Amino acid sequence: MLSKRNLKAVVVGAMLAAAFATTSAFAQDAGKVLRLVPQSDLKILDPIWTTAFITRNHGYAVYDTLFGVDEQGKVKPQMVDKYTTGADGKTWTFTLRKSLEFHDGKPVTSEDVLASLKRWGQRDGLGQKMYAALDKAEAVDANTFRLVFKDSFGMVVDALSKPSSNPPFIMPARVAATPADKQIDDATGSGPYIFKKDEYRPGEKVVYLKNTRYVPRTEAPSGTAGGKNVYVDRMEWIILKDAQTQANALANGEVDMIEWLPPEQYTALKNNAAITVDNPIPKGSFALHLNHIIPPFDNPKIAQAAIMAINQEALMRAQMVHKELYNSCASVYPCGTAFSSDKTGYFTGKPQFEKAKALLKEAGYDGKPVVLMYPADFALLNKFPPVMAQLLKQAGFNVDMQSMDWPTLVTRRAKKDPVDKGGWNLFITGWGIADNMNPMFYAPLTGNGEKGWFGWATDDKLEQLKSEFLASADEPRRKELATAIQQRVYDTGIYAPIGEYKPLTAYRKGVVSGVVRSPVNVFWNIKKS
Repeated sequence: MLSKRNLKAVVVGAMLAAAFATTSAFAQDAGKVLRLVPQSDLKILDPIWTTAFITRNHGYAVYDTLFGVDEQGKVKPQMVDKYTTGADGKTWTFTLRKSLEFHDGKPVTSEDVLASLKRWGQRDGLGQKMYAALDKAEAVDANTFRLVFKDSFGMVVDALSKPSSNPPFIMPARVAATPADKQIDDATGSGPYIFKKDEYRPGEKVVYLKNTRYVPRTEAPSGTAGGKNVYVDRMEWIILKDAQTQANALANGEVDMIEWLPPEQYTALKNNAAITVDNPIPKGSFALHLNHIIPPFDNPKIAQAAIMAINQEALMRAQMVHKELYNSCASVYPCGTAFSSDKTGYFTGKPQFEKAKALLKEAGYDGKPVVLMYPADFALLNKFPPVMAQLLKQAGFNVDMQSMDWPTLVTRRAKKDPVDKGGWNLFITGWGIADNMNPMFYAPLTGNGEKGWFGWATDDKLEQLKSEFLASADEPRRKELATAIQQRVYDTGIYAPIGEYKPLTAYRKGVVSGVVRSPVNVFWNIKKS
């Protein structure tokens, strides 16, 4: 009889064999195929429908954007060749660069751009604000389009270059015509890679081919801007969920790269002379998200009680293991950045169980279990929920922690049903600095109910503060408003940060080079030798 350990090795071996089965020329094409382990499985292919990072990364491979941001966060034209702004700040005219075409050979036109922006503007928080301020969007000709605003709108290129959650990817108009609340089923883009739909096997492998007709910009690659050169023929995402399996596959040369190094493998891979442990993207943060559309977190006092249960040090130590890979931070904005603030009201990041219990009693919590979703297969998140469940119990909650894989969680969090019909109450996820450095970029900072991000909090004051932030060009005033937004988030119990982490990428030393420094992980410019 096989021991549990040997059985696991057999299963893992079978998974790897299956992943490489259709690429039997593994050794022969070593320099032409980039094999990497993505942060999670890819089951949702619509980067506008969801804010999941894995789907965003798929988006950056397949689609292109009008503008990008460089490593320093500066906005740079990408699909746009040139643009002008009217003296009154209301009229913006953009001309697309030449040679843009979709994977089906059809040219990218103004019609495609406007249809894509319209759909994005129905899902993204900043996009919603931009479209509310828009008077009209019109095609001047096939390569030129114009946005005319009712009043001066100061964040036009910031919105069009938004690097994460959600980037405004450009799709064919026929695809962008898909209702915004439904997922697209056509992955035709104009980006540097082509999605190989016939080789797509969720849970096993995702394949992209080099787009040989893509014309990169001439500038050096930096962030999501500059030349998106592809130096391999194929990019294969090998889905390996177990942290040990990921590390073994990299050490054995079966894969070339792990996008996000599982913390429990940090020491082993850091000390492996054949592996480079890199830090190509800035720090990120984790957060506890609450569902405000159903009980009990439709009651702000009960939501505050859940937030008071958070013990950042205990949670981050359990997940990130090594002290050099994390820090606590009570601000909703990354600590040390322009809008971070220590004015966090009652939230300290340290547990306040007795205050939480008093709030639950005052609010009339009925003791019904709260459903905490637990992505058991996601090595970068799966240590949090058991600790969070225990903290919530200590605060007086009855907790039902339900195990599922990460793609299931990403799908389920879109459900607004009661928990006995497949809904949810809480989950934990991560964000990058590209998401939360600015309140207008940060998806969870929404108070517009069902039009907002998952959790659907309704808070008119929060939306008013965001509108004032958007309208102000005065940086000290913006800082005041960002702090007021943060305080409002805690007053209404919308969500709370758990701590900050250092994301690491691991790859084969002397084999992989050219990894781009960027606000988000991108996979162009990578060479294999």
